[in-house]
Amino acid sequence: VQLQASGGGLVQPGGSLRLSCVGSGIIFSIYTMGWYRQAPGKQRELVAAIASSGSTNYADSVKGRFTISRDNAKNTVYLQMNSLKPEDTAVYYCNAKSWPRNYWGKGTLVTVSS
Repeated sequence: VQLQASGGGLVQPGGSLRLSCVGSGIIFSIYTMGWYRQAPGKQRELVAAIASSGSTNYADSVKGRFTISRDNAKNTVYLQMNSLKPEDTAVYYCNAKSWPRNYWGKGTLVTVSS
């Protein structure tokens, strides 16, 4: 199983980035896909998740700014991040869950700084 995340980088406050995560080795469509993040010195936290049904949930801190979506034909989940703030700086991780399976990808660093 591999979850390959990409799209991180350096962006100025107020800017946008789109993260992508391609899954392989799993029946992608049945998994709940999520994005988590971990800032320096902090615990990993859920940013957004999208179920196999397409229902979504978001952390309060990103509601209205971030959008999670999935393309099952491409085995890919996306995180569109708009109006980025310095406090969004973190390593972002892709996650795939279908009980009892739980897989993590390597993170991609997002830095929001002027």
